[in-house]
Amino acid sequence: MYRSGNIKIKGLSFICLLMSAVLLMSFLITPGHTTVYLAGDSTMANKQPKAFPETGWGMPFSAFFDSTVVVDNRAQNGRSTKTFISEGLWSSIIGSLKEGDYVFIQFGHNDEVPTKKSYINEQGFRDNLARFVRETREKKANPVLLTPAARRKFDTTGTLVGTHEVYSAIVRKLAAEQKVPLIDLDRESQALLQKLGPEGSKKLFNYLTPGESINYPEGRADDTHFNELGALKMAEIVLAGIRSLKLGLTPHIAHSNVKPLYEK
Repeated sequence: MYRSGNIKIKGLSFICLLMSAVLLMSFLITPGHTTVYLAGDSTMANKQPKAFPETGWGMPFSAFFDSTVVVDNRAQNGRSTKTFISEGLWSSIIGSLKEGDYVFIQFGHNDEVPTKKSYINEQGFRDNLARFVRETREKKANPVLLTPAARRKFDTTGTLVGTHEVYSAIVRKLAAEQKVPLIDLDRESQALLQKLGPEGSKKLFNYLTPGESINYPEGRADDTHFNELGALKMAEIVLAGIRSLKLGLTPHIAHSNVKPLYEK
């Protein structure tokens, strides 16, 4: 049985080790490598030690490939498609992108909230995603669209409530129209959270009691951001999606034990 206390003790050392490995790999990139760029928000991003046990799914994801694939995680906390462009994060990917590389694009959490500076309306969200797809293809690289990871929100009957319905639908429609591979992380993660239920699903999120973590002495009840276990489960959904889509990355998944998280 997974226990959040184990994450507190062991998770930091595991993530620090993982980040050191990712940093080392960045110095070993050669022209023969395929790079997988991750463009997205805090649910995907690398985290600073001060945020642990909060973990973006891009962190464990980077450890699942053989030496021919390098994962370059450019996701940042709080970013939307709008701010990812305005802050130069997108141009930094395009400037590095080479033929045969991949760009995994996951936005929506911050785009869809009208009270945030990162907000962009539905048409703007769609246009920005279309730009990401177009410019990736212009570099002869491979775009992959992902719907945003589900939030943990249950109603009084114990049924999970979707919080990305409109913006996830935009991602799905654009992927279909432009024939872009789609990993429906929203739908898949919703199914996992529903299976775990209102209490069990807390094991995947940054839920801490007061005094459990030095980073959150007052405790934490976060229904958006994952802990180490939750990030791993999201990464497994993405890896299962890569296999289902039969992307060129599939033969380079080094961990053969990656399986769907639930029976469909």
